[in-house]
Amino acid sequence: MADRLEFQKILEDILGSRNVYFQPPSSVKLRYPAIVYSRSVIDNLTADDRVYKQDVGYEVVVIEYDPDSQVVFDISKLPKCRHTSHFVEDNLYHDVFKIYY
Repeated sequence: MADRLEFQKILEDILGSRNVYFQPPSSVKLRYPAIVYSRSVIDNLTADDRVYKQDVGYEVVVIEYDPDSQVVFDISKLPKCRHTSHFVEDNLYHDVFKIYY
């Protein structure tokens, strides 16, 4: 949990606001620009039939009005980050990343 909260703070610092949402329910009204993220995978490293390290992967979506947002480029520079897709919906630009933290 503490690691996720640290990750949340990193995303808030990059965005420059608190519009960072972890797995928000549909009842939450998002404020833009925003970052929405959710846990997508847990990779276990094993030895001697035991898990000795876990890496948590998150799907991170940057949602912006600006197609050239600096936030997208700043997120893309995070360690263990990979840009996976880009799309436009409701006149908002969405950039999707997979990030291990």
